[in-house]
Amino acid sequence: MRIILVGYGVVGKSVTTVLARKYAEKVKDYGFNPKVVAIADIDGAVINQRGFSPEKLETIRQRGYPISADPEFGRPRMSALEVIETVEAEVVVEVTPVNIKNAEPALSHITTAFKTGKHVVTTNKGPLALAMPALTELAAYNNVYFRFSGTVGGGTPILEFAKRCLAGDRILAIRGILNGTTNYILTEMSQNHVTFQEALTNAQKLGYAEAEPSMDIDGFDAACKVVILANWIMNKKITLKDVERTGVRDVSLQALEEAAKRGSTIKLIGSIDGDKPTVKPTEIAKTNPLCVSGVLNAVTFFTEYAGEQTVIGKGAGGMETASAVLRDLLDIRHKLATKPT
Repeated sequence: MRIILVGYGVVGKSVTTVLARKYAEKVKDYGFNPKVVAIADIDGAVINQRGFSPEKLETIRQRGYPISADPEFGRPRMSALEVIETVEAEVVVEVTPVNIKNAEPALSHITTAFKTGKHVVTTNKGPLALAMPALTELAAYNNVYFRFSGTVGGGTPILEFAKRCLAGDRILAIRGILNGTTNYILTEMSQNHVTFQEALTNAQKLGYAEAEPSMDIDGFDAACKVVILANWIMNKKITLKDVERTGVRDVSLQALEEAAKRGSTIKLIGSIDGDKPTVKPTEIAKTNPLCVSGVLNAVTFFTEYAGEQTVIGKGAGGMETASAVLRDLLDIRHKLATKPT
């Protein structure tokens, strides 16, 4: 399987590390032979149609200068779109930064890959939040696979659990903590009795929150994940504008303390139950399975037959998200191997 990697930040580097480390094992256990033939970043690309060895991938990762400066394989100023259009490969792994204004450049990367007959694995929530129904239709039209398990839950297999383990059941509703940053902030406020601003500052110092944290604290990140869950798991044709969203800026220490007196706490909950998907601070009992602390994510699926099923795990991290990319690549490999000729 020849792979074009688009984006070479934390997740992109983690993807090459995971593929390099697991290379021999995966070939042996799964008949899965991944070859990274190109890496495209903002400054240019490196291309080797025969595939980069694990040692070369590690060398590229460690050098630290723009990847296109590689003396042997570098292509300065070559755009990712040009790489996708001209390099022969089966799969494009798209891991560029999230943009929820217009989803670019990831949206163009994904649609171009589809139109050139390439399967896509992405960890980028932007295109899915703004255009998921159209993208899934375009993938089907071009007879290619589209996988994105790293967009919800990072390395925790939330989408796979619902799609595979609950197959045959009917999922009636989904509720969950979908953003680790806000969960950390609310946990700090509740447990250590600090203000929202103090908790946010701590989250920024620890690297959980960005310097400009609105994507997390205003609920956009969680809302993107609600869109993905609603479309993929419950077949709802919605986009980001359909989600009723309230962030955590106005959650006070006093409100948390009052909730504690009732044996409860406040969490930012994404919910798909009925016609209107929502993201909003919600009081829940401390005995609720969703009441997890720190940067954990937790999602409860309410099903017709199996009752309530809750999945808990880390929602982010480079290596964790890269493990989701590997799962998706293996899934595509399996689908291709079993596809009727």
